[in-house]
Amino acid sequence: MYYEAVSVKYIRDYLLEVAFIDGTKGIADFADYAKRGGIFSDLRDIEFFKKVFINPDFGVLTWPGDIDIAPETVYTKVTGNPLKQVV
Repeated sequence: MYYEAVSVKYIRDYLLEVAFIDGTKGIADFADYAKRGGIFSDLRDIEFFKKVFINPDFGVLTWPGDIDIAPETVYTKVTGNPLKQVV
């Protein structure tokens, strides 16, 4: 998958450095996810947020309890570019 994440590193606060299978790498702020509530409520706890890892089967950012963010969404946050539309 083009947007598959291959590594993630906690920087500080809600900043994560993410690298993708295509060589793209960058830092994105995920504070907006901590504010969403619902399934993302646990991310408000910064110690929990730091437990982020890559699910090796799907290349997605994942937290304990099967909380994850789709790789294409993360790619957009990291690059600041919208995804290309496939028709």
